[in-house]
This record gives sequence, C-alpha cells and structure tokens, in this order.
Amino acid sequence: MAQTDRRVQAPPSRRPVVTVAIAAALGGFLFGYDTAVINGAVDAVQGEFRLADAVIGLVVASALLGCAVGAWFAGPIADRYGRVRVMILAAITFALSAIGSSLSVGPWDLTAWRVVGGLAVGAASVITPAYIAEISPAEIRGRLGSLQQLAIVTGIFTSLLVDYGIAAAAGGAAERVPWGGTAWRWMFAAMLLPAILYGLVALRIPESPRYLVRRDRIPTAREVLSRFVGGDTNRHIKEIQASLAGGEDQVHLRDLRGPLLGLMPIVWVGILLSVFQQFVGINVIFYYSTTLWRAVGFEEGDALLTSVITSMTNILATLLAIALIDRVGRKPLLLTGAAGMVVTLATLAICFSTAVGEGEDVSLPQPAGTIALIAANLYVVSFAASWGPVVWVLLGEMFNNRIRATALAVAAAAQWVSNFLISTTFPVLAGIGLPLAYGLYTTFAALAFVFVLTMVRETKGRELEEM
Repeated sequence: MAQTDRRVQAPPSRRPVVTVAIAAALGGFLFGYDTAVINGAVDAVQGEFRLADAVIGLVVASALLGCAVGAWFAGPIADRYGRVRVMILAAITFALSAIGSSLSVGPWDLTAWRVVGGLAVGAASVITPAYIAEISPAEIRGRLGSLQQLAIVTGIFTSLLVDYGIAAAAGGAAERVPWGGTAWRWMFAAMLLPAILYGLVALRIPESPRYLVRRDRIPTAREVLSRFVGGDTNRHIKEIQASLAGGEDQVHLRDLRGPLLGLMPIVWVGILLSVFQQFVGINVIFYYSTTLWRAVGFEEGDALLTSVITSMTNILATLLAIALIDRVGRKPLLLTGAAGMVVTLATLAICFSTAVGEGEDVSLPQPAGTIALIAANLYVVSFAASWGPVVWVLLGEMFNNRIRATALAVAAAAQWVSNFLISTTFPVLAGIGLPLAYGLYTTFAALAFVFVLTMVRETKGRELEEM
C-alpha cells in the first residue's frame, strides 16, 4: 500500500497536461481569428452590399454582442453538461457561422451568422480558462492559463496572413479568386478549418476533474488527476468534494447573489478586471490602428504591414508574460502593466494634442509622430505582457470550484460588452479629438492600477480548492 501511495504522489510528466492545455487553448485561437477576420473583408462587404457606415458598423460589432450572450450562458451549460461538451458545441457553432457568413446574400443574414459565430467565441472564452485552470498543477497553472491569450493573438496574426494571402491571390478583397468566388467570402470560409480542428481535439481531451467529482465520477476523476495534476489524488478529491459541499448540483446565475450591489464581492472583482481590460482601449489599437499609422506618415497601403508588426509585438510580449507569470505572480504583472499603459497612453494623448488636421487627414509633426509610434508599440507590450493574459488566468482560478464556470461566464460577458462599448464609441471620441480618447483610456489605466493594488488577491501557487 505504501508503494502505491508513492506511485500516486510521484509528479507526472508535464507533457500530457501541456498538450491538453494547448488543445483547449484552440478556443482562444478561434476567438482571435474571428475578431480579426472581419478587418480584411469589411471594405469589400460594404461595397458589395452598398452599406451605409452605420450598417457596416453593426455588421462588424454584431459578433461582439453574440460573444456576450455566448459567454453569459456558457457557464451554466458547462456546469450541467461538462466543459468538453461545450467546447464541441462551440466548434460546431463556429463552423456553421463560417459556412453561413461565406454564403451570405445580404447584410442582415451576414449579421446573423456573425452573431452565431460570436456565440461560439463567447462560449470558448469562458470554457478555455476554466478548463485549463481545473486541469493544471498549481505551480505551472499561470503559464498554461496564459496559453489562452497566446492563442488569441496567434489567431489574430494568422487571420491577418490568411486575409492577405486570399486578397493577394484575387487582387483585392472584392475581387474573384482564381478557384472561384469572391475573396472576402473565402476569408470567412477559411474559418471552417480551425473550427474543425478545435472540434476534433475537443473529442480527444479528458473532462475536467472538478466536473467529474461534481457528477460523482470519482474513479475517472482520480485517473485524470493522477495523469495531469499529480500529488495525492485522494486528498485532491476530498478537497474538491469539500469545496463543492452544500451547493446544488447545478449552479445558476442566482447563486452568485451577494451583499455587494446584489453580487458576491469576488464576482465584482472578476467583472471589474474584465471591464478594465477593455476600458484601457486595447482594441482601439487593433481595430482603428490605421488612423495612427497614417497620422505618423504611413501610406494606407502599408496598413497590413503595420498590423502584422503590431501583432508580432503582441505575440512576443505574451510569451514574456508566460515566462514570468508563475515566477513573479499575477498581481505584480498587472500593476507593472497598468503603470506602463498610463505612461504610454498619456504620451499618445500629448502627442495627438499637437496634431494638424482632422478625421482621416490628421497628421503629427516631428518628433511627435515618432514618439507616438514608439508609445503605441510600448503600450501594446505593456498590455500583452500583463493585462492580456493575466486577466484570463485570474478569471480561471480566482473563483471557488462551485461557482467557477458561472462566475467566469458573467465576467466574460462583461468583457465582451465592454469591448463593444469601447469599439463603438472610439469614432465618436476621435471625432471630438484623439487627445480626449487617449486621455480617457489613460484615466482608466490609472484606475485599473488602484483597483489591482487594493482589491485583487494574489493566486500564484495556490490550489484551486483554497480559493
């Protein structure tokens, strides 16, 4: 018996859990791919369907609203049917969106299919961090959780390259490709490949041990814990059972109620982390970066190159976060990132206060143009090395076992709504003045620093059952 205990407690190879975490993170790849794919197609769609600016704005933003709805319901569904089944459902839904978007005959059915795709992306944005947190050993949970953000930025980068390749083959996004059909339709159709891959890998990964214990499938949970987490599996199971005790078999949104404005305080921490992650304006850089690039002297035709450079910067900084998160902790990275964003966003606001012209004709005199260019890329580094991956890691591990998936769903839904608000209000703010826009994001970055300093608890190295 003693020999058996030593065998169970021996640390397992890290390769299986890393492989499973990478497979689960493909949901983040869909997240990034879907976010960016519309950028290469938007002008062609607007031209083919002869859409007003307001209508094409709805088509672009509709996926974000779908994401919010998908995130909202993913948690309760995952608690009832399991994390892996939600991944499979998300893959199927995303595949249908890819096919439907590529075959759309007008703006309204394209919008509907974009919403369908958003449902899948929103669900994946909830399930991926929850699943990775629940299957990872505590000492490397931060690095594995950060794979979600790495997959997101890799998806954005891949989407840009695919859009570029298809547009180059056709001579433009609105032109026909040699193998038939319009280029922009093939941009959407290409989403089918990662959707199929995500579905196939989801069929091959194990269910979360926390869900298995909840469903009283103890032998299977013990096997998964032994293979992927290691340590004393019997102790892990008893701790999971204790953390689930006293709650209903299925968690509902009403179970998140608490004394602080109707919700548990920890749920508000998750919501505010999500809100601040978007309110610092990161998606403005990715969605509206051509305004900045043209302002500092780049031609519009160079927009793809500059977008690729920004995406590569994003990927490299995310790798830096993966290297540091389990060494220095979550909270120090968030504080450092927020401070960096305050400095760089304030620099952008000051630089654009010297701008000449307005709208698309705005330009920056030197040296303000060069300084703004450097500040924008350092801003991306500050975000990607901290708030990008760390927020997803914290959302996956900060809630206790009983409410994790449902609380994460609420926080992720708040994140998608915040993304929608920032993305749709930037043109209005920019119309008033870019210093106002960047000054507002600077304020939110400063508030984010204070919030993390006073309200966020460090989770590095702690078991999920201790949360």
